[in-house]
Amino acid sequence: MPNMEDSSALAERTPDRLTRATRVVAVAAAVGLVALSIGWELVWARLGHGTLVLKAVPLVIALPGLMTYRMVTYRWLSLAIWLYVAEGIVRIGDRPPVNRLAAIELALALVLFTACATQVRWRHAVARRLAATADAGVAH
Repeated sequence: MPNMEDSSALAERTPDRLTRATRVVAVAAAVGLVALSIGWELVWARLGHGTLVLKAVPLVIALPGLMTYRMVTYRWLSLAIWLYVAEGIVRIGDRPPVNRLAAIELALALVLFTACATQVRWRHAVARRLAATADAGVAH
């Protein structure tokens, strides 16, 4: 007969469908933003010496945490992504090709925020349900 503690621990370690889906979306959006940031600053719309390419660094730092379901990464990235949203909003009024790149940045940043926020909210809800189930099991 399987041990209940083992099955609940396995359930906590095994990501469910929504958790896996939001991770895929978050990683894809982050990689897209990294590629866009590098291409924008070094190829498509160069302004100056290309030092603004450094804006991709936080996203590159976040990628390993996103891929390994680190909750802290999803949390801080859901806050930091608003810098990319702000840049997209400010630069969308510029002339082509910058305005198109800014629209893409804005869309990718909003997708990334949505994926991160969904991941955090869902995992907290699952943790609350598991804790309530564990508490109910102990009470009997």
